[in-house]
Amino acid sequence: CRQVAELEPATLVLVDTDENALYLQYRELQARHPSLVIAPEVADVRDPRRLRGIGAQYRPQDVFHAAARKHVPFMESMPEEAIKTNVTGCRTVARMATEVGVERFVLISTDKAVGPSSVMGASKRLAEFIVRDEAERSPVRFTVVRFGNVLGSAGSVVPLFKAQIAGGGPVTVTHPECTRYLMTIREAVGLVLLAGLNHPADLCILEMGDPIRILDLARLMITMSGRVPDEDVSIVFTGLRPGEKLDEELMTADEAAASQIFRDAIRAILTPPPPAAVMEAISAIEKQAELGDREGLRSGLGGLFPTYAAARGQLPETQAAARQR
Repeated sequence: CRQVAELEPATLVLVDTDENALYLQYRELQARHPSLVIAPEVADVRDPRRLRGIGAQYRPQDVFHAAARKHVPFMESMPEEAIKTNVTGCRTVARMATEVGVERFVLISTDKAVGPSSVMGASKRLAEFIVRDEAERSPVRFTVVRFGNVLGSAGSVVPLFKAQIAGGGPVTVTHPECTRYLMTIREAVGLVLLAGLNHPADLCILEMGDPIRILDLARLMITMSGRVPDEDVSIVFTGLRPGEKLDEELMTADEAAASQIFRDAIRAILTPPPPAAVMEAISAIEKQAELGDREGLRSGLGGLFPTYAAARGQLPETQAAARQR
């Protein structure tokens, strides 16, 4: 929203279910851009009637869909919440875009959608399928932009490390060889706007350089604080959490082979629409989420994504499940 405001749109509509965060963002943008028309709307992407009302009221030219449940371990234990927001919520916003005649729709996706090992990653892959399927019947230019971790974003590791270092440690790292693609918020947003507003293909990948070891990031942050890693501040390895991978990928092998360079750090890929059987499976998973059928939901995801089924067999049971036994 900050970067879009700098482009001086006629109106900037902010839609969020977190009214406090929305209020603070609204006040900040008002102060920076007093002449800009900013419209804050408290709404949930799970509420189709409310979303349609907002769409009909403002008739937006462009929609950037970033709403998501993103906490990997939490979504493993509460999978229906990931599906309701990341899948059904995405379907609701995409259909609203078609109904009100939006020109461009951009879905923010994640590298966790590639060979997903978690409910969160699988749900975002399903969102990618939904957007691609909607594009088959819609004049809207739908673009999925997929990238890795964003430094300093909500729930990211940097604020956690800063707090742990400020408290004297220890700094917790899941695994000594765990790597992630990392990019700053401003870099990621700028590339999302460039890819989404130009619409070079239905899937755009933000190239983020080489992945970085999280252990190296922890040591760097400790050093930058003026302390010595493993002496002044200890580092503790806690083990991979449910659904987490050791390494992430930005593209599948087939996507990489089909990709073309669009601009620096952006790859554009034309992807086929998902088969009807996949869309039927997604609808079944959404119904299981509505019913709270967690095992049926997980089984459905495993049927679509062998990587998720394999990861489930390797994951340690949660503490809650262990206590119940």
